[in-house]
Parts: sequence; structure tokens; C-alpha cells
Amino acid sequence: MIDLTWKVFSQTGNIETYLLMKELENEPNTVESKKTQQEDMSSINLNL
Repeated sequence: MIDLTWKVFSQTGNIETYLLMKELENEPNTVESKKTQQEDMSSINLNL
């Protein structure tokens, strides 16, 4: 997603696109984070 926003920014110079890219860089990757949390919970359940 960051690559796409950079490409749009570099072609258009739109400052809002750049700010969106920076916002996305600062956010933790929620999809990977949720997957890791689910895997952690699964391993905890198996250990019980």
C-alpha cells in the first residue's frame, strides 16, 4: 500500500497523498498483528 501511495505522490505531487503514506508508515500492520495475536492465542490454548 505504501508503494502505491508513493507512486501516486511522485506522479501528482499531491501533499495529501504524501501525508497518507506517512500515516500508513507509522501505523503497525494491523493484518499481520492480528494474525500473530491469533497464533499466540492458539498456542496458549494448546498448552492448556
